[in-house]
Amino acid sequence: MDGLEAVTVEHYKAGMVLSGAGDALGYRGGTWEFNYVGPDIHQELQKLGGLKKITVRLPEWPVSDDTVLHLATAEALITGKTEEKLLDEVAFCYVKGMKDMTGRAPGNTTASSRLKPGQKGGHRVPYNSRGAGCGAAMRAMCIGLRYPNPDQLPSLVFVAVETGRMTHHHPIGFLGSVASALFASYAIQRRPLESWGLGLLEEACPIALKVIIDSGFSVEENLKDWDSFSKHWKRYLDLRGISDGKGPVTWPDPYGVAERDEAYKSFSLSGWGGSCGHDAPMIALDALLGAGSDWEELMNRAAFHGGDNDSTAVIACCCWGLLYGTKGVPECNYSKLEYRDRLERCAEKLYTLSH
Repeated sequence: MDGLEAVTVEHYKAGMVLSGAGDALGYRGGTWEFNYVGPDIHQELQKLGGLKKITVRLPEWPVSDDTVLHLATAEALITGKTEEKLLDEVAFCYVKGMKDMTGRAPGNTTASSRLKPGQKGGHRVPYNSRGAGCGAAMRAMCIGLRYPNPDQLPSLVFVAVETGRMTHHHPIGFLGSVASALFASYAIQRRPLESWGLGLLEEACPIALKVIIDSGFSVEENLKDWDSFSKHWKRYLDLRGISDGKGPVTWPDPYGVAERDEAYKSFSLSGWGGSCGHDAPMIALDALLGAGSDWEELMNRAAFHGGDNDSTAVIACCCWGLLYGTKGVPECNYSKLEYRDRLERCAEKLYTLSH
C-alpha cells in the first residue's frame, strides 16, 4: 500500500492493543454485542459523547472471550515452539483461557470443546457439522504476526488450520482462522486491500486443503463441505467488484448504518452478521476497505453494528493497527484497556521472533 511506513514493533503493538480495544468497544459488557439494531447502538454512542469521549477500562468495558483467546494463541506462539509441540501448547493455553470467561460471553462451540493437552492427539477434536462459528477467526490474527512473510505462508496456514479446528472443526470455522491470520500478514506486507480476498481464495485456501489431506484426520468430512467457505467469499468479491484483486471497490449508495446492518445480515448464515468463520473476516475487510485510515469510521463499520460486532472489530482493528499504528486514535480508547500489558508484551515478542 502506497504511502505507509514500513512495519515497526510499534505497529505490532498497535495491532494487538487496538484489536483488544475494538473488542471491548464492540462488546460493551455484552450490551452492544447482543443489541441487534445498529442504529440503536449509534444512538447510545452519541449519548456517551461519541467515540472520542469513551475511556475503555474496567468495569464497563471489559474485553470479551475474543481477546482472551487471541492472547492464548499469542502466548503459545511466543514460546517459539513449532509443529506438534506448538499445537499442544496452544491447546494448553486455550484450556487455561477458558477459565477466564466470567462476564465474557464465550461461544458455545468453544466452550464445549474437549481438548486434552499433553495427551497424544490431545489437540484434535472430532469433525463438527455445526462448527462454522467465528470463534477460530477471532483469535487467529497473531498467527500472521508470527509468520508475516510471503515465504512463510505454508507455516501460517498450517498453524491457522490446526489451531482453528481445535474448536471449530468445519471448513467455514477454521478457514476463518486462516483468513484472519492471512489478513494480518497482508497488512504487515503492505499488500493492497483490494487483493486480500483473492489472495485468500487463490493462495491460502489451496494450502489449507493440502494441510487437511496430509493430516489424514477427518479428510472425507472436510472435503464434503469444503466449497462452502469459498462460495460465500466469491459472492462477496463479485459484489464489491474486487474478484480480480484490483477494484475499484463498488459500494452501495447509500451505505449507512441501517444499510450496513442489512448487508452484514446478507453475508451471514444465520442472520447475525459476523458470527461465522467466513463473514467475521469478511465484514472486517469491508470495514477496512471503507474506512481507510479513519479510526472513527472503522469503528462505525466494524464495531458499531447489529451483528457479532466484537468479533468483526477484533479482526479489523488488529489489521488497522498493523497498517496505521495508533495515529488518530484517541488515547482514552486504549490506554487503560484490560490486559494491555499482556497484549503489548506478546506484540514485542512476536516482532522479535518474526524479524
